[in-house]
Amino acid sequence: MLSALKIENVAVIEKAQVLFGEGLNVLTGETGAGKSILIDSINAILGNRTSRDLVRSGTKKACIWATFENIPEAARKRLADAGYEADRDLLLYREISAEGKGACRINGMPATASVMRDIGQELITIHGQHDSQSLMNPAKHLSMLDAYAQNQTAYEAYYLAYRKLIKVKREMEALAMDEAEKKRRIEFLRTKIEEIDAAGLQKGEETALQARKQVISHAQGILEALTMARDSLNGPSDELGAADLLGQAATALQGAAEVDETLASNAEQLNEIYYVARDLAIELSDKLDAYQFDPAELNMIEERLNLLSGLKKKYGADEEEILQSAQSARQELENLEDSDQRLEDMNKQLHELYFKARELAKALTETRIKAFEAMNRDIIQALAFLNMPGIRLTLHHSTGPLTSHGQDSVEFYISTNPGEDPKPLAKVASGGELSRIVLAIKSAMADKDDIPTLIYDEIDTGVSGSAAGRIGELLKRTSAGRQILCITHTAQIAAFADRHLLIQKKVEQGRTFTEIEPLDENGRVHALAKIISGDHITDLSLANAKEMIETARMTPHKKYTE
Repeated sequence: MLSALKIENVAVIEKAQVLFGEGLNVLTGETGAGKSILIDSINAILGNRTSRDLVRSGTKKACIWATFENIPEAARKRLADAGYEADRDLLLYREISAEGKGACRINGMPATASVMRDIGQELITIHGQHDSQSLMNPAKHLSMLDAYAQNQTAYEAYYLAYRKLIKVKREMEALAMDEAEKKRRIEFLRTKIEEIDAAGLQKGEETALQARKQVISHAQGILEALTMARDSLNGPSDELGAADLLGQAATALQGAAEVDETLASNAEQLNEIYYVARDLAIELSDKLDAYQFDPAELNMIEERLNLLSGLKKKYGADEEEILQSAQSARQELENLEDSDQRLEDMNKQLHELYFKARELAKALTETRIKAFEAMNRDIIQALAFLNMPGIRLTLHHSTGPLTSHGQDSVEFYISTNPGEDPKPLAKVASGGELSRIVLAIKSAMADKDDIPTLIYDEIDTGVSGSAAGRIGELLKRTSAGRQILCITHTAQIAAFADRHLLIQKKVEQGRTFTEIEPLDENGRVHALAKIISGDHITDLSLANAKEMIETARMTPHKKYTE
């Protein structure tokens, strides 16, 4: 559960730390006090999109910390998969700068918003003021039904079969071209294969040709250099060369070394140089004799390189890609030439896959129909408890072609009065009725997941009196074994709180500040009295508030207690 939320420089909140507990946590305050900022902060810590407008005016950045205790197994698994320590407790941090940049941390380690969002969906579910709009959108009804049905196994089995079906169907469509196009494609592929095969490509050929071209292009200069180097070492026919001169020098110094021993090492070095020079002169002469080049070879190389260049432009970046392109063409050509038989085989496979997918779609449909029966009972029971008796909920269901979601089209219909035919939710329910219908659906689905924290943002819109009291009672019941945070404007709901937080706006030195204060028993009474009677709190409103709290405590919070 969410145990603590710390906020710095978020909108009108300069600094605040809020502690939450198990059960029902209620947040109250006047309109504009900053309740929505709290929701925005929680959304931010869950990795959702934020705006730099969230940063308090005159500050560089907004900072949000959230501490979670006893996180569920699903969240720990996502942490481990993302490379973080999967402890029972978790600290999330989100920073939003005034320049629009930001930073995220998980247990002190850098993270991305997407990773936080992935983990956050296992920690908190926020039911906002726009849930009623989602409820009125028929496109959302199927996902609601699947969430209640918990039919993931049936859905995945169907989806796997459906993907195989689509794959084969697309392959058949690719093969089933008209005969004229087929002939054109076959001719193209044959030409391509012949062209590449005729080239006789070898891997690494272009590199070798470029190296040989470089040598031939500089052959004359190489010959001149070799000749000069050889002649310098051997010398002209009537003169001594460098090697001979080195030999003379070595002989002379060796003779001197016989008299002066200090010259022995010098004589030895010079003698070695002489032998190296003599051997090099012989080697250069051999290379010069063997060095040949044919000017026509350069033309041949150029022609080969031009051929390779043309093939690269059409079929690939290098010899390997070109050869692979030829292999792919052979495979496609084989498929096209044998397409009639393959189409026949694939058509048989398509029918088998379609039959299997259809059967799995029917099984998926059964999970949905069965789930709606149970879901409907829970919702109607919850609505009766919420002072909406006589509600009749029906499922407008039809089957059609197979899609990625199965064969079903569904829409929830409702009759709010006896004797009236069910109609789409959007055409029947009022604002207050929608709020209760949303709560009834959420209550019915409350036990279908392991998410420990639920947040209801003004679920009481359009509701007052006894109906509001029943909403509070239902929230109290739903909070058993989990944590609920509820932002409300009604005293009847706030009276059921296990923990009551008051959000207040203050103006100091021309600046607006928001404070979040946990209330003791006396504070709760005054907060409820203010909701009841406004700023002019009377003894009667205080007594009424106290009675509300005491009555809420005495209410046996069993399922749909009458």
